[in-house]
Amino acid sequence: MALPQVASRDEWLAARLELLEREKEVMRAQDAVTAQRRELPMVRMDKEYTFEGPAGKARLIDLFEGRRQLIVYHFMWNNSAARARGDQGVDEGCPSCSFTIDSVGRLDHLHASDTTFVLVSRAPLAKIESFRARMGWTIPWYSSAGSDFNYDFHVTNDESVAPVEFNYKDKATLERSMKTAFVVNGDGQAISVFVRDEDSVFHTYTTYGRGTEFMMSTYQFLDLTPMRRPRYVNQWPYHDMYGSEAGHSHHC
Repeated sequence: MALPQVASRDEWLAARLELLEREKEVMRAQDAVTAQRRELPMVRMDKEYTFEGPAGKARLIDLFEGRRQLIVYHFMWNNSAARARGDQGVDEGCPSCSFTIDSVGRLDHLHASDTTFVLVSRAPLAKIESFRARMGWTIPWYSSAGSDFNYDFHVTNDESVAPVEFNYKDKATLERSMKTAFVVNGDGQAISVFVRDEDSVFHTYTTYGRGTEFMMSTYQFLDLTPMRRPRYVNQWPYHDMYGSEAGHSHHC
């Protein structure tokens, strides 16, 4: 990629000030969107879901760990996505989801804000625990295998179980907009937010696709630089495979 043109300091400053105004516009717009997100109504979660974690069976309310708010990252497990491509040999966490979770820092700050962050995948707990150890993560990670959780939140598509939906679009809409990759049976990634009022749980927000990109701090850093992001989100290897990427290009 070509580097930016060379300019005098005065020319640079004029261009930087022009960009600063646009940055401020974006920030103001983002603040307005954030305020609107907070004002979304919430939906009572009347359906019981059973998850499996290191401490055994857990309900959705148990995932809060006693805190008021819960953020769930729906972590794609690669076996279902791989099977959709005809690849039966992949059975591990999704590389792009792993790239995302690598950016998550200490959870103490969320906990101090009465908020719990967990991962949920439609995979056996033993495989989740093995992969989590390999990645060196300590984030609580639960299996939703055997429950309707993934299907109800449209992070797993399987027409034999439920109608196809992704990012609030049904199958016909996805096909008309040429987003057929999301019609294929398999898992996806998303973020869902819940709030607890005593013993009642409410769903407040779910975002899909690029809506999860704010978590990818590597991109936020790279976007400050003149060179473009070197990879698409599904092209990042696992962090323990840099230098040995050839032949290990499993994508979600």
